[in-house]
Amino acid sequence: MISVDAFDLKILSALQDDGRLTNQQLADLVGLSASQCSRRRMRLEEEKVISGYHADLAGEALGFNLIAFIHITLATHSPDNAKRFRALVNRVDDIQEAYSLTGDADYLLKAVLRDLKSLSDIVNNVLMPHQSVAHVRSSIVLDRLKESAKLPLKS
Repeated sequence: MISVDAFDLKILSALQDDGRLTNQQLADLVGLSASQCSRRRMRLEEEKVISGYHADLAGEALGFNLIAFIHITLATHSPDNAKRFRALVNRVDDIQEAYSLTGDADYLLKAVLRDLKSLSDIVNNVLMPHQSVAHVRSSIVLDRLKESAKLPLKS
């Protein structure tokens, strides 16, 4: 963890809201000069506090109308089997996020899909037949109550 001060936190907070801010716009928001903001932003990028910039795409506008969470239980808990499963997850573009868990399931996957047929395909043709997988259980998202990738910098 690197040391950040109040100005760094203001910069990070502003960039979480709008990553396209110019150094001058950022300076106006945080109370520094544009050159100071530029130096601080570059340091935060070099130190990997800012890991990148991207556009947030509206999935539904592009036809991705279904979000599913898929619980996976592995067939065996060997390092080789876990490695095979990780390789599978990384090959499937429909899977946006994957987490290793404690509890009943070994992994939780978040998949963004166009429709139920796409969910059926990924479960029945990709996950279930894979040698590393013993059990698959999926849940379909009915309504999204909150979505945020912002870190709680003020806490």
